[in-house]
Amino acid sequence: MAKDYDVVIIGGGTGGYVAAIRSAQLGLTTAIIEKGNLGGTCLHKGCIPSKALLRSAEVYATTKNHAADFGVNTGEVTLDFSRVQARKESIVNQLHQGVQGLMKKGKIDVYEGTGRMLGPSIFSPSPGGTISVEMNSGDENEMLIPKNVVIATGSRPRTLPGLTIDGEFVMSSDEALAMTELPKSILIVGGGVIGIEWASMLNDFGVEVTVVEYADRIIPTEDKDVSKEMQKLLAKKGITFVTSAKVLPETLETKEKEVQISAEINGETKTFVAQKMLVSVGRQANVEGIGIENTDIVVEKGFIQVSETFQTKESHIYAIGDVIGGLQLAHVASHEGITAMEHIAGKEITPIDYALVSRCIYSNPEASSVGITEQQAKEQGFDVKVGKFSFKAIGKALVYGESDGFVKIVADKATNDILGVHMIGPHVTDLISEAGLAMVLDATPWEIAHTIHPHPTLSEVMGEAALAVDGKVIHN
Repeated sequence: MAKDYDVVIIGGGTGGYVAAIRSAQLGLTTAIIEKGNLGGTCLHKGCIPSKALLRSAEVYATTKNHAADFGVNTGEVTLDFSRVQARKESIVNQLHQGVQGLMKKGKIDVYEGTGRMLGPSIFSPSPGGTISVEMNSGDENEMLIPKNVVIATGSRPRTLPGLTIDGEFVMSSDEALAMTELPKSILIVGGGVIGIEWASMLNDFGVEVTVVEYADRIIPTEDKDVSKEMQKLLAKKGITFVTSAKVLPETLETKEKEVQISAEINGETKTFVAQKMLVSVGRQANVEGIGIENTDIVVEKGFIQVSETFQTKESHIYAIGDVIGGLQLAHVASHEGITAMEHIAGKEITPIDYALVSRCIYSNPEASSVGITEQQAKEQGFDVKVGKFSFKAIGKALVYGESDGFVKIVADKATNDILGVHMIGPHVTDLISEAGLAMVLDATPWEIAHTIHPHPTLSEVMGEAALAVDGKVIHN
């Protein structure tokens, strides 16, 4: 027997389950369909497990290489990677149980299976059509009749044409997270955010790391100063970087205990050999197998097209998160889900301004940013003024033992508006929220500078960088 709902959400990742919670809060009868585990990629194959591994790597490297700097004698420091993985799984399981509890608290029906839109029919006159759920249990398909549908099916790792992921020698981040032992060496194809996080982590674990990037610099979407500093600091730790390199998938060879591939660099061909290869060249949307062909939904360049209210061409069908492209970030998906639900409920909404979304890289050192880069500002015709301040002059950074990096504020000379803030250094993924709030509130560098930052804290770097915008920096 078919079941009626105000909202049915296909996909239980960070976007989907947050949307379900907001839907229930708004008094809408809600169901969520998830073929894997609630929490999706972020909780099980992305944000959380990778950051758990990054933290273990940081503790290991700090203890092994820098404990003596703090007057702490540790003796021989060894790594038990099985316990590293066990800690990761424990954190994931705890958060997974929390999400399951939130579903029960919100009286949200959870269907464990694969949802497929069938469209309207004589058996389902509702404009939302029917959704068939192929249950993981093998039981008979469940039929759901929604007034509104939200597609939140997320994304999966992309690879290069001809470069097959075999899970043993050639891995995506999915397979890398499940490694039971660390390789002695690894070649990472792609120097974007995910590639740099893995490079940093594996280097801290003692793996020999080489990063091959197609662009002329790593993390090419970030400010050039941050990109340059990141490469300098990671190279100092022993990571090898090769930029302006076009990997040649047809040259891939796997032998007993190693993988080999060539790349074209400035007209010359160079061959790389390592025990493992990690392909990190972006993510592609999961648009297959959910019945899009039974709708009028438009898919362009692999992503579902939506309005600012996240409606597809069929107004009762919404889409959020990685499946619509844009900023493929967990916190973005969550807010897109909230916005979509409030629109469904008839609430007045404020469209998301993606220029105000903070972006983070959880490598060691960390990097973060909000707004546009200095180069983008100039390309857009702004006459810019820039303030930059190093962590080397911040007392708390010296106490903490990590004083590399800086904060850079880009502002408009004409209006004094902040155009972008870019950071690299200790705990900047936490510090970026002040910059994000400043941009949301349309604050000026003067207002940030006149916010009294407690001493000694890392946050003082924001105040000094803001003063530097107008040449009034104190500790420089």
